[in-house]
Amino acid sequence: MSNTIANMPVISRIKARLARIFGAWGVFFKGFLKHPVMVGSIIPSSDITVKKMLEPVNWDECNLFVEYGPGVGTFCRPVLERMKPDAALVVIDLNPDFIEYLGNTIHDSRFFPIHGSAADVQQIISDLGHEKADYILSGLPFSTLPDNLGPKIAQETYDAIKPGGAFLVYQFVKKARDYMAVHFDRIDNGFSLWNILPCHLFWGWKSK
Repeated sequence: MSNTIANMPVISRIKARLARIFGAWGVFFKGFLKHPVMVGSIIPSSDITVKKMLEPVNWDECNLFVEYGPGVGTFCRPVLERMKPDAALVVIDLNPDFIEYLGNTIHDSRFFPIHGSAADVQQIISDLGHEKADYILSGLPFSTLPDNLGPKIAQETYDAIKPGGAFLVYQFVKKARDYMAVHFDRIDNGFSLWNILPCHLFWGWKSK
């Protein structure tokens, strides 16, 4: 063991070792330990959940896709694979470790990892030169967010989405739907059993 690692606090050494051994999984687990209320799970979503969540997206007409709480990029790579060459993916996370990891591992000119809050989505996309998002995806644990933050994010998200666009949400509990129902004109419901834990899927549509 090097002197640098030996001199690190025990918790820091454990986190560093996890990151080295498990790669993305280690970073994700580290993020959960640091911000459990914001991450909500120690395991990224399954491939089946990702595919099902993204099915309703019209990629031919998607110019801006936004994701809240991207973690280690479980959705980022599938989204980039589906996006047009001239589209953009903006991901927003309060955890700087996730943003740093994504910036270091995803090299795509269409990809913009931003350290910030989902509650500031309108300002963030405006600063990047966009007016509205076509789709916004979220895995944030609305049931454990601080008071009033969930309703604020739902409101800001609705305002940030263009007419005809949608708010895509996956959750272990249904709390997010309550916040979405206040704003979105139609909410489609789904469920992914093949996930740890099984999760509810919601697609909130904004009328044209």
